[in-house]
This record gives sequence, C-alpha cells and structure tokens, in this order.
Amino acid sequence: MNLIVPVDTAPAFEPRPVQVAPDRLLAGTPVCKAWDLDNAKDGKVRTGIFSGTEGTNKSIKGEIFEFCHILEGVVEITEDGGTPKLFRAGDSFVMKPGFVGQWRTIEPFRKIFVVVE
Repeated sequence: MNLIVPVDTAPAFEPRPVQVAPDRLLAGTPVCKAWDLDNAKDGKVRTGIFSGTEGTNKSIKGEIFEFCHILEGVVEITEDGGTPKLFRAGDSFVMKPGFVGQWRTIEPFRKIFVVVE
C-alpha cells in the first residue's frame, strides 16, 4: 500500500469520458474527461484530474465535499442566490456539501480534484 500518491497533472493513460446529465446542461455541449488517480476509504475519497470544454451546467453537490485546483483555463461558479466567482489557472477553491449553483466554463479547463463523500 502506498500512503504517498503523487498527483500526476498529465497522466499518460486514457481518461474516462464524463457526460453532463441532460437535465443539468444549461448551455453549450461541453466535452468532459476524468483521469482517476487514487481512491481511499472504499472509494469515498477520490483524487484525479478533470477537464472540460466551454458550456454551463447546474452543479449540485448533495453530501459531497470537493476541493479543486485549476491547472488551466477559466471557469465561473455562481452559487444559487450568490454572485459569480471567477477562477483561473493557479486558483483553488472548495465546494461544500449542499452547494447548488452553476458551473460555467469560459475557457477549456483542467483541474486537480479531491472529492470526499
């Protein structure tokens, strides 16, 4: 068991395609991919790289906590009832359980993610 796992920001293996659920797609036709790098706690903690092209979708976290670090691109995230927040390469943020809002990809992005269910 490895207890230190490097986060490879450019994995050499093929990503898995990720489809935005039709009922959450608000604009555009984003193409999304995920490179799953690690999981722990029976899959309840996951780490990887995620990318997406331009578009807007409804984001509903439910009971999920997600840490994101933007590697490339520009995204705008707006919590329902809140003001838009812009994130670009080098920025990090947390989306807490209960978050509901919009994720708008302005420029194609890649991010490191850590998800805790």
